[in-house]
Amino acid sequence: MGGGGSRTFQARRDHESRTLTAMRAAVLVSPGSSPRTIDCADPADAEGRERVTVTGAAIPPVELLIASGATYFGVPPCPYIPGLHGTGITADGRRILFATSAGLVPGEGGSMAEQCLVDPSRTLELPAIDAAVAAALANPAPAALGALARGRLAEGETVIVLGASGVVGQIAVQAAHAAGARVVAVVRGEEDCDGALARGADAAIDSAHLDVDQLAASLLEATDGGAQLVIDPVAGIPALAAARALAPGGRLVNLGDSAGALLSLPSALLRGRSIDVLGFSTLSLGWPGQSALMHEAFNMVRAGTLSIDVESVPLDDAEKAWDRLSAGRVGTRLVLVP
Repeated sequence: MGGGGSRTFQARRDHESRTLTAMRAAVLVSPGSSPRTIDCADPADAEGRERVTVTGAAIPPVELLIASGATYFGVPPCPYIPGLHGTGITADGRRILFATSAGLVPGEGGSMAEQCLVDPSRTLELPAIDAAVAAALANPAPAALGALARGRLAEGETVIVLGASGVVGQIAVQAAHAAGARVVAVVRGEEDCDGALARGADAAIDSAHLDVDQLAASLLEATDGGAQLVIDPVAGIPALAAARALAPGGRLVNLGDSAGALLSLPSALLRGRSIDVLGFSTLSLGWPGQSALMHEAFNMVRAGTLSIDVESVPLDDAEKAWDRLSAGRVGTRLVLVP
């Protein structure tokens, strides 16, 4: 890589032999594998792209889904540097949050590197908040806030938030509480019940050892006979139980399937209560919609009505952090810091 002529990914054993054209980056070589941090060539300047020195790159679950090649995203064009969002500093010193199409578009590198080329039209200026927090919010905040908007949440309604142990659920609980809703959080574990209540939930249910009938009964009791809205990032059995706890005319917004690939609801339940089942993905918003929701989340952080747990991880530990997330539930958002 001396002189910068080669643009292929290359591992380097001798750290001291790096040249000015080398950078550290987490590189995913094949679908379903974990990215390894290696020395590789700096991205070549390209027309219409701006070079950014990366300050933070979160690892949300969607990154693992894209890397797996087993979703509707298709097989990722490997090798590639993951990272759909990141924070960084431009050449003229501006602090920005940016989006990429890493893993979705051949040849596009992501944020899990020391340097990244970004599309200026897919950036936004960062307010006075911590860069790691901003990077951590980039994916889950539009998901949670967008799902609440998709579900037409109104002040005074009761909302069930499934998966409230996860980051998307944590944000949904806080945003619904701030909007004047009564919030019932569904979590896994007594400690997570305490966390949900501290974030503004009016009630928290530990679903770890409940079957569908028990969970539905607990939700009906906690909602005083029925909720108007369910925020569902999990699908599977929890979604069925929550649907059974919807009041007539209630809405269920699905934005994930961490508890099961299927969302199976009895036809009689849908018809008998005139339930709306809605799908939601942040991709449907485009960058303008996503960035507007990020601004909303940043304002909530500054106002003290939104907080999440963030763990900063050195870029060199990208593989370990990736494997931690894929091995099980992580209640914090892991952010790689070069």
